Amino acid sequence: MTTVTTATTGAAGAVGAARTRLEGRDKVTGAARYAGEVPFAELAHGWLVLSTIARGRIRSVETAPVLEMPGVLTVLHHGNAPRVDGDYTGLLGRPDPVVQVFQHDRVPYAGWPVALVVAETSEQAREAAEALVVQYDEEPHDVAFAAGRPGTYTPDPETDKGDLEAELAASAAVVDEEYTTPEEHHSAMEPHAAMARWDSGRLEVVDSNQGSGWVSDELAKLFSLDPGSVRVRSEHVGGAFGAKGIRPHQVCAVMAATVLHRPVRVVLTRRQTFSLVGYRSPTAQRVRLGADADGRLRALDHQALSVTSTVHEFLERSADPGRVMYDADAHHTANRVVRIDVPTPTFMRAPGEAPGSFALESALDELAEKCGIDPIALRARNEPAAGPVSGLPFSSRNLLACFEKGAARFGWAQRDPRPGIRREGRWLLGTGTAAATFPSGVAPSTASVTAEADGDFTVRVTAADVGTGARTALSLIAADALEVAPERIRMKIADSDFGPAWVAGGSMGTRSWGWAVATAAADLREQLALGGGIPPQGITARSDTAEAVQALAQKERHSFGAQFAEVAVDVTSGEVRVRRMLGIFAAGRIVNPLTARSQLIGGMIWGLSMALHEEAVRDQASGGHVGADLAGYHFAANADVPPVEADWVDDLDPDDPVGIKGVGEVGIVGAAAAIANAVWHATGVRHRNLPIRPDRILEAGAAAHGAG
Repeated sequence: MTTVTTATTGAAGAVGAARTRLEGRDKVTGAARYAGEVPFAELAHGWLVLSTIARGRIRSVETAPVLEMPGVLTVLHHGNAPRVDGDYTGLLGRPDPVVQVFQHDRVPYAGWPVALVVAETSEQAREAAEALVVQYDEEPHDVAFAAGRPGTYTPDPETDKGDLEAELAASAAVVDEEYTTPEEHHSAMEPHAAMARWDSGRLEVVDSNQGSGWVSDELAKLFSLDPGSVRVRSEHVGGAFGAKGIRPHQVCAVMAATVLHRPVRVVLTRRQTFSLVGYRSPTAQRVRLGADADGRLRALDHQALSVTSTVHEFLERSADPGRVMYDADAHHTANRVVRIDVPTPTFMRAPGEAPGSFALESALDELAEKCGIDPIALRARNEPAAGPVSGLPFSSRNLLACFEKGAARFGWAQRDPRPGIRREGRWLLGTGTAAATFPSGVAPSTASVTAEADGDFTVRVTAADVGTGARTALSLIAADALEVAPERIRMKIADSDFGPAWVAGGSMGTRSWGWAVATAAADLREQLALGGGIPPQGITARSDTAEAVQALAQKERHSFGAQFAEVAVDVTSGEVRVRRMLGIFAAGRIVNPLTARSQLIGGMIWGLSMALHEEAVRDQASGGHVGADLAGYHFAANADVPPVEADWVDDLDPDDPVGIKGVGEVGIVGAAAAIANAVWHATGVRHRNLPIRPDRILEAGAAAHGAG
């Protein structure tokens, strides 16, 4: 037996010190294996076949010729696939029917799964899948999206206070504009991949996901299995951003493994992800702002429209930011949706806040122009003392501190507010700013910490590191809670056998998991303080934060930030170049400055990409995408990205037991608006439709010249 002293000289204070990722070396040397790379004996390979029509029925699946092809083991489709149960409520509600694959002959949109070809090699599976003939009875489809179209409805209650029309009529300055954002896709570096096999009566899945416990629970419900008979592991994930939950490829792998009694892996192609794993809905938003001459808001109205599929409802909550950011005498917000023949959208980095902030923060900039007030001063003038809609106190709100620090660092005071003044050769120069916010939620989680006989500690939690550095952050939290050096922590994550835990989503992961880890570690320290030795099997403490989360005081809990951008616009070619970006954030306790800064910068680059490049175009005739690949779907490449700086201000909440807010999503919020506002400052022309393409710059310039 070994005696352990928990207090280690110099160990305290691991949180807040920059640390490289625990798995960083493995990733850059190729030693880290992702879901599509882990070897298994007798592994077979599945290849999905997707519908080529946007609406209708499957008349026939002509499997006979394909089954004669080399290496083909089976073809699963609606006529022979195992049955699944979709009548349940999971972690995030009712499942999208797309995961109930091959259960009927209906096709609700282009890219719907219609068959799975399984073969000895992935090459054989692909060849056979491309040779499979599926006959359809096609029906007319509708994929058109526009504001005011029939079928629009409001699934959630609108927020409403005051007399909106009266306050608008009494306002000295009014903004009433429409803003649009296009369909956007996650485009994670690592493709979606899942291997399924049965081992001694237990289902094992090796997957790339945002929550192994989440996927395990969904698979158990779909296949009517005891939850304990399903194990899902997802050690390394190469990006997720909301797209890696329960998806058709995991279900297909389980079906095929069940039929063939051998391991089966299904990997999605880049093109397949455009219809199978969700996306950010296009939005059409109307913002109306009314203010006194001094810029004080009298009226705020934000109405947002998004799309969903005909088989499942997902709501892009773009009107939500106004419920937190600014108060007004009359305040109205509404999120509406319309069903059309397209795949179901899903969560994508800062869902709601990313597109919503573009509209709201662009409108604020327009109001500042009309009032003749500096954009930062306008926001300061409308800083609320409590939640504008909820009336709840803020746990902390340091937005103005972000603007103060950012303005000084960016050189905002030297800015000439007049548009179209600065020129550098053929380039017009401009600067813009916008505010950012994202909720700071928390969800119940469990964890265990074991004091090992060798003096180290093993932490187990069903967390997911999707590239954020969560594994490293949790090891630092554990080290501080145990008062030991981080090197003595063995961090084990992403295994559903470790117990229930929240997913990597909603900027809630590290906050939720960290609370559970710290609680278990504190309990273990108490046990060790009693003295005695540690047996060979170690001493383990377990935690469940459900009661503590439930007991949290009701407050408005959010991260905040101030975004700044400088652009150069060539009005002869339409080219827009972002020259520099700065983001200052109030995001609670920063666990690891190195990876936190990386997350914030990554989000800001997403905002740049959203502002200037990203746009998935849907063909009205076929109902499918035009260029559903990374050649046709443009996003910011290295050459498009200028120097990007991210920093933060102190943002402490002494009443919060964790103090962590999350940094994964707030970085994208407001970034596109800051760039759009900078483009106006450079050219004197507003761009209310993303992305700000060269042709739109040229068209707007021509229109302004003609009007002049």
